[in-house]
Amino acid sequence: MKIVSLTMLPAVMLMLTIVAMSHADATSSNSAHESPASAAELYARNCVKCHGKDGRAKGIKGRFSGARNLSDPEWQDRVSDERIYNVISNGKGRMPAFAKKLTDAEIDSLVQYVRGLKK
Repeated sequence: MKIVSLTMLPAVMLMLTIVAMSHADATSSNSAHESPASAAELYARNCVKCHGKDGRAKGIKGRFSGARNLSDPEWQDRVSDERIYNVISNGKGRMPAFAKKLTDAEIDSLVQYVRGLKK
């Protein structure tokens, strides 16, 4: 009985190693492919303080900082997506730049979110 157990030991060790490695690969690939924050989450985290939840910049900080009313239909019709993208990336006036904090895809999603604020 001990002879059979000892001969099976390498096979059991190999199986355990394979299982452990596949679990580690699955765990690392899940963390590497976590879904990015939604545009609404990005807006809430980075923009609401000045522009407000509805984009109208009616709060105290928005009024004092001169934040733009993002829901203004005239402004929305006048400005290009590229311009909105550039302002988010590079900042303008008192608005900080977000190019080092957000990915290009996140900034693109914010551009679309801002477009959805049009009244």
